[in-house]
Amino acid sequence: MKKRGKRYHELVKLFNKKLKYTSKEAVELCLQAANAKFDETIEVHVKLSVDSRQANQQVRGTLVLPNGNGKNLKILVICKNENVDIAKKSGADLIGSDEYIEKIQSGWFDFDVLITTPDMMPTISKLGKILGPKGLMPNPKLGTVTSDIRKAITEIKLGKIEYRTDKNNIVHCYIGKKSFGSDKILENFESLMNTIAKARPVSIKSQYIRSCFISSTMGLGIAVNENSFMAV
Repeated sequence: MKKRGKRYHELVKLFNKKLKYTSKEAVELCLQAANAKFDETIEVHVKLSVDSRQANQQVRGTLVLPNGNGKNLKILVICKNENVDIAKKSGADLIGSDEYIEKIQSGWFDFDVLITTPDMMPTISKLGKILGPKGLMPNPKLGTVTSDIRKAITEIKLGKIEYRTDKNNIVHCYIGKKSFGSDKILENFESLMNTIAKARPVSIKSQYIRSCFISSTMGLGIAVNENSFMAV
């Protein structure tokens, strides 16, 4: 039998694993359990009753969290001409075109988000097999292939995140840091859940959200009562 550490046994005393808590209670318990020696990330995991293999049941999109996400992402913009100056003024970390495409082909991935313009996609599409598995391929639906470079960069810096179902039909997202405090984390959580609820495929007639858990990087998953956020 797997042995649990002292910290685990202390954390399980904070809540009842058999109960589902309201959004507010779950957030407060999550922050209380986030007692590691660093600023833990707060995560949300939502199980949906969809089949992501079906095109009409895929749940995917983006949203800008009202209080940011606590991440300082390195943004690479691949563009040309006047968009280079726009990207610089908007705060992009890396800007270029062919030279960065060649670096990526050589196995370089020192960036977190790749933004590009439609005119560059014929060239970047050749990197699909490299960028796709790492989740770095630009996508118009996610706002990372756009003619409005300024807006794309600004949204990411303000706290834009992506939500999407994995092969097990679960959405995994981060919604901030412990240092945000309960009010800001709760607001971010409710914004995410409201967005996921609105993304419900029309073909789903039964219960849409099967379960929802909130946790910190080193904490335990706390079940959230679906009724507490569906009302929001």
